[in-house]
Amino acid sequence: MADKARLSLNQITTANWSVAEAVEGCVRHGVRSIALWRHKIEEAGLSACVRAVSHDGLHVSSVCRGGMFPGPTEAERRRNIEDNFRAVDEAAALHADSLVMVVGGCAGVPLEDARKMVADGVSELVPYALERGVRIGLEPLHPMFAADRSVLVTIDQALELAQAHDAREVGVILDTFHIWWDPRVEELIARAAGRILGFHVSDWLNPLPDVLLGRGLMGDGVIDNRKLRRLVEQAGYHGPIEVEIFNRALWDSDADTVLAQVIERFEQFV
Repeated sequence: MADKARLSLNQITTANWSVAEAVEGCVRHGVRSIALWRHKIEEAGLSACVRAVSHDGLHVSSVCRGGMFPGPTEAERRRNIEDNFRAVDEAAALHADSLVMVVGGCAGVPLEDARKMVADGVSELVPYALERGVRIGLEPLHPMFAADRSVLVTIDQALELAQAHDAREVGVILDTFHIWWDPRVEELIARAAGRILGFHVSDWLNPLPDVLLGRGLMGDGVIDNRKLRRLVEQAGYHGPIEVEIFNRALWDSDADTVLAQVIERFEQFV
């Protein structure tokens, strides 16, 4: 059973809450960590977000997200880099454990070219992040997202890119929704030791109701989140565990009820 003290509410799970509402919800339910999304930070203003988490003593496990490096033109790629600089600044201001990188993909760019753009973008970003004390967490996504969201689709690929940099600068984010299917998952989690910057849980519903917005609460699907949590711990990660669930039905529900369910399922299935 996972210790509730390690639970972090990834803000997308209660997407209708503002930053202030999410912070207040965490305090009400005794959740001590939160992961903030950049569009919510923009809505509230960075200074207000810093004040909110500081006032209530919440730990920021991550800022979601940087990345989205590939683009069909040099001007677009340059805009993407500049946006990542801003993401680093936000993560630094919030003292987040990491800046999560969903590295991007682009239907108009050949796959290998897109992967090179990602590697080049990360390399440009790392010195800027290092100066500001921000660690870059590369998150491999399930292969069904390769065309538009991430050309990194396995732990192996993410590690290969991360290992071009110091482990204090670049690591990996392991999300059970994206990695549970990999027949080498045990071996690859072990290989990631020393580079695991975050661990996210949810469940894969069968059948999957929606590619993006079809994740389930832990225990409602086929993922053995507890086994994966133990593997990550064996690899040396004992930090916050984010519950990150993209689900329209949950978003349309009462967020306090959702958070109560999250805590119950976390304790039961993680």
